[in-house]
Amino acid sequence: MHVVICIVGFRNAGEISTCLQALEQSAHRDFEVVICENGGEEAFAALRDRVPDRLSGGQSAMALLAPGNLGYAGGVNQCIQARPDADAWWVVNPDTRPEPGALKALVDRLERGDCDAVGGTLYHANGRVQAHGGRWRSWMARAESIGHGSALSDPVDPRRVEADMHYLLGASMLMSARFVAVTGLMREDYFLYAEEVEWCLRGRARGMRLGFAPAARVMHGQGGTTGSAEAIDRRPRLPIYLDERNKLHVVRDSTPARLPVAVGLSLVFLFLRFGRRGAWRQMGYGLAGWAAALRGARGLPPWMR
Repeated sequence: MHVVICIVGFRNAGEISTCLQALEQSAHRDFEVVICENGGEEAFAALRDRVPDRLSGGQSAMALLAPGNLGYAGGVNQCIQARPDADAWWVVNPDTRPEPGALKALVDRLERGDCDAVGGTLYHANGRVQAHGGRWRSWMARAESIGHGSALSDPVDPRRVEADMHYLLGASMLMSARFVAVTGLMREDYFLYAEEVEWCLRGRARGMRLGFAPAARVMHGQGGTTGSAEAIDRRPRLPIYLDERNKLHVVRDSTPARLPVAVGLSLVFLFLRFGRRGAWRQMGYGLAGWAAALRGARGLPPWMR
């Protein structure tokens, strides 16, 4: 199976270089890499300086300059469209370090033939699991990470994860050619956050099945570009605004009849998340995103235009 690895960058050539070093150790060798740089010409030049045309195993690595900041979904779509004949595309965050067996485990699960896209285990450097996959609670506009906080060494039942899973985590997801042909590309009007949730829900609604490969382990330095991993009272505007806005868009786009309830409950959770911790500035960012969703605002946030 020929896999195209899709990486979206934003002025983080060093992170991408480290990710590529990990990918060079991959047990599955039939792949190539396409990187979409969203950060402009200067960032693209820095990326070209750090990224070789070929990895040590002979796999090609191609860098693309996006025509402006397309967001995560737009960058992924650029990578897919650059190599439309792939058997599958592995979407990987630049701040990840996949283990050598990760891609092979994903491919092996996909080749069993009973699923159309596959995720694995994301974990942090401290050995704690970020997620095996995600559940989506549409009435509350909330995403829940399966296995979050458990030890990487804890046993996990793949069948249970697959039964519970509604979406794959965007930091590592192998999407088959069939999934993309049936579902279409990612929605670029989300710009950043929750786009993988909508993509997987849309695919599931069209009969696509999600698989889980526990051996596909990927270390993730979560929030390295956006600052979303900062302490809650120090998180910047962008991730909070887009997270609150786009979760309501997922409800609107997948189960619109539930939107009135989700609007109210998401507001309650917003206050519980930030207000009780005294993170008043962050609560303001979240309220702005919540209000933007009510207005139907999409795409690039207004202050970034």
